[in-house]
Amino acid sequence: MSLSIGIVGLPNVGKSTLFNALTKAQNAESANYAFCTIEPNKAVVPVPDKRIEKLAELVNPEKIQHATVDFIDIAGLVAGASKGEGLGNKFLGNIRETQAILHVVRCFDNDDVIHVANSVDPLRDIEIIETELLLADVQSLDTRIERMGKQLKGDKTLGPKLEIGKKLLDHLNEGHPANTFPEKDRDEAVELFRELRLITAKNIIYCANVDENGLGEDNDYVKQVKALAAERGAEFVKISARMEEDLIGLEDEEYQEFLESYGVSESGLDQIIRTGFHTLGLMSYFTAGVKEVRAWTIHKGDKAPQAAGVIHTDFEKGFIRAEIVSYDNYVEHKSEAACRSAGVMRSEGKEYVMNDGDVVHFLFNV
Repeated sequence: MSLSIGIVGLPNVGKSTLFNALTKAQNAESANYAFCTIEPNKAVVPVPDKRIEKLAELVNPEKIQHATVDFIDIAGLVAGASKGEGLGNKFLGNIRETQAILHVVRCFDNDDVIHVANSVDPLRDIEIIETELLLADVQSLDTRIERMGKQLKGDKTLGPKLEIGKKLLDHLNEGHPANTFPEKDRDEAVELFRELRLITAKNIIYCANVDENGLGEDNDYVKQVKALAAERGAEFVKISARMEEDLIGLEDEEYQEFLESYGVSESGLDQIIRTGFHTLGLMSYFTAGVKEVRAWTIHKGDKAPQAAGVIHTDFEKGFIRAEIVSYDNYVEHKSEAACRSAGVMRSEGKEYVMNDGDVVHFLFNV
């Protein structure tokens, strides 16, 4: 399992520049005109985690495998996108495939960088994008309701689902996103959400894109976006996409010095991944052997068999037990054998709830 984040926003707000920087590759075309991205770009990015590097130092494996995040750069949306304006519905469909949305908002003035609306107004820009996402969900749900209405004569069990669908449609038509639907936890609503992959049901991370001068004290644009995120209980990050691009290819020491010169302690990549993991309730556990040291992504609250299933479904089906050492204990004792001798390796069964940073060896039988 990997985290999938779709990068959305109006044309020319810095999405493709950010994508280039986050993926350490120039595989999303950046240009100073609208719609320069004509195909969704996807890149698999390793999750920065110093713990896996430390484990690798101790184990000296043949290879290291980080947990990953899929970043998908969606072409700039405009007013009317849900009806095919700009590049239209094709890109709204790409957003449905992601787990979370990174909404990039321009928060800097620069006459040399055009804005599709000819002025910088973060709240207006956010409203344009979110209106299109909402309208796309309305269209998708309306079509599903119409189909269920026709199927109802032959399948009366669809009644409760059709009823909740109509309530949800009213909620959306009133301008409210799916994730605020009061009855979203009802079985019928959960099923509809899953079937339609409603865009407005996804977690949103608001990303204020500033110039290098805006990385310190928040400007008025940033304050507006931050306040909106707080009001909605959403996550917020502030980055400079252009600065992130400048970080590409720097060695560790030079990289850190570059960050410090701008008064920041972590890169935009680190911020976004950390925030994305937090937003979706994700964490990592590790497997450590001479063949491979690897980080695996699971949900907080997952039990040992579920965690084993991330490696292979057979591990979950035939789960016997898990031998577990905390990351701190592993680093302290420096090897699995030493942890076993020191009595800090535990044998856990099917009800064990995984902890972030557990170093695990699964025993199974199929």
